Amino acid sequence: MQRSVISLLNHRSSGGLITQLLIFALEEGIIDGALVTRMKKDKPLEPEPFIARTRDEIIEASKSKYCPVPANVALKEILDSEDSERFAVVGLPCHIHGIRKAEHVNKKLKEKIVLHLGIFCNHAPTFWGTKLLLQRLRVSEDEVIKLDYRGEGYPGSMKISQKNGELLLPDYWGFVGTYPFYPTRCLMCSDGVCELADISFGDAWLPEYRDDKIGKSIIISKSKCGESILQSMNSKNKIELEEINVKKVIRSQTGMLHSKKKNLNTLSKLFKVVPKNNNLLKSDAIDHLLALFPYLHVYISSKSFLRRLLRYTPSKLIWLYVLPHNLIMSKKAKHDFRKL
Repeated sequence: MQRSVISLLNHRSSGGLITQLLIFALEEGIIDGALVTRMKKDKPLEPEPFIARTRDEIIEASKSKYCPVPANVALKEILDSEDSERFAVVGLPCHIHGIRKAEHVNKKLKEKIVLHLGIFCNHAPTFWGTKLLLQRLRVSEDEVIKLDYRGEGYPGSMKISQKNGELLLPDYWGFVGTYPFYPTRCLMCSDGVCELADISFGDAWLPEYRDDKIGKSIIISKSKCGESILQSMNSKNKIELEEINVKKVIRSQTGMLHSKKKNLNTLSKLFKVVPKNNNLLKSDAIDHLLALFPYLHVYISSKSFLRRLLRYTPSKLIWLYVLPHNLIMSKKAKHDFRKL
């Protein structure tokens, strides 16, 4: 079973719907807890995976975290839990891949995890993106008491809470999300929509929702368990569901899908160690050239002295620099996926 829908949830991005679903599953007794992530209270720039067992703890873990997250560290608590307890896990495609593999070799883990919730992902920026952004803003890491990567309405802004006030950055992704802060492993990934999750969630980047200030999410349900929970929530007016054509889902994610399904053919030849993939699309000469751009930037940014130069590079110059590549890739992606 696989179905695509759009859901409406006030004042949240994609993570808001996951929060609502986890609370529903907890209150309905479907799960006893969920593996989620929050930022550490004593170290607000570091993520902390943990098992949320209450409504408040689930809410505490809401909103996206645009940095590497070691989700596996919380699996031990699931394994050490009471025999009767069951859990949900929330993660990016790489997290869900790893957990599914762990379930293959650990029967107890497979029995305990009854719901896998995945988040659409192009890449998870390295910590350097956040660190250099703070340096550009002349914000000391010691002065940060709370960091929200995304919130404050839709599509959301980064909020940096300091001891002496707050900073709201609606255009932070134009720096943090750029190629110099791509982890090398993200360029080897062929899954942007979390294909192994029971339910996947992502933003509805479609023209008809461009001016939407509330926030709509695309949901892909792929299991009876996931579909059952969504239908139950819909019948109890916890969410609003609207079924959409799969072509709309593809259209909403063309740039990311192009990178994952077409550019990877080229990137796999450039990297020495590459996972085996059987879910790619055939590439042409333009795809090969487009794939070189992120590869070269990841290599260049691995040099610390070049990475430090980004601290002083004007944001507008960075935007103008990547604009030609992004425009060509967007046009190429729309052309290629229109034929599917």
